[in-house]
Amino acid sequence: MDILITGILLGGTYALIAMGLNLQYGVARIMNLANGEMLVAGGYFAFIAYTATQLSPILTIFLVAPLAFALNWLIYRLMLQPLVNRAKNRGQLETDSILATFGLSFIGVGLMLSFFGGDYFSYSFLAVPVELLGSTYGANRVLSFVMAVLICGALYLWLNQSRPGLSIRAIATAPASARLVGIDVKHLSALAFALGGAVTAVGGALISTYLTLDASTGVVFTLKALIIVIMGGVGDVRGTIVAALLLGILETVVASLLDPGLTLAAAYVMFLGILLFRPQGLFGKKPT
Repeated sequence: MDILITGILLGGTYALIAMGLNLQYGVARIMNLANGEMLVAGGYFAFIAYTATQLSPILTIFLVAPLAFALNWLIYRLMLQPLVNRAKNRGQLETDSILATFGLSFIGVGLMLSFFGGDYFSYSFLAVPVELLGSTYGANRVLSFVMAVLICGALYLWLNQSRPGLSIRAIATAPASARLVGIDVKHLSALAFALGGAVTAVGGALISTYLTLDASTGVVFTLKALIIVIMGGVGDVRGTIVAALLLGILETVVASLLDPGLTLAAAYVMFLGILLFRPQGLFGKKPT
């Protein structure tokens, strides 16, 4: 039970991180390999705000979100929109975006190394025990999980109940058909990319409350987000949440019962299994 709850707490934050990449890839068709650097940037912002002014990371996310949204909007409009305009098909767009964001990730790492150095950073926020079902967990982990659930729930409702959200889902399902019914695909693709970056940065601010980060750890979170998105199904919010919880539980089981160094390897074993036996994702339908 202790392993299960710890895994669920970790998986909840993973869901928030992967939700950002799913919005960017599922709607804008941009496989953003700089996703992890945006997460670390959000963590750095929360770290600086807390150590300099004692501003709670929970309040910091209300600053991180709009800043990350604006930054990702600019990145999409200035760097990625030209790639979208010139792409003759989805395959070319995905290839070009992978190469472009791969370079962007190095720029992000370089800037963070230049401004903050290469040292690991962490801070003590709500590092007190909380008892759940007879076991003790860090209050910071529990609070991060609750915030992740609230944000994921709000995002799910927005995507399924609001007009812009339904339009974004329509683009993710059939972009060509979405244009025929008057949906502004360019504008909403930029919106989805910016929103995805904001969600990822907020996830970074939350995860920084209990994990130690540095400028170069973003790639690990990019890989994990990619695993979750492919497992859950591209554009499938429900699948993303379930896949994130499964990954969190798997990593906790492996770290607790085997070796913490094997967690990433175990994640990839599960990832390969999904690719081989369930390539359409956990809830996707097999192509006829």
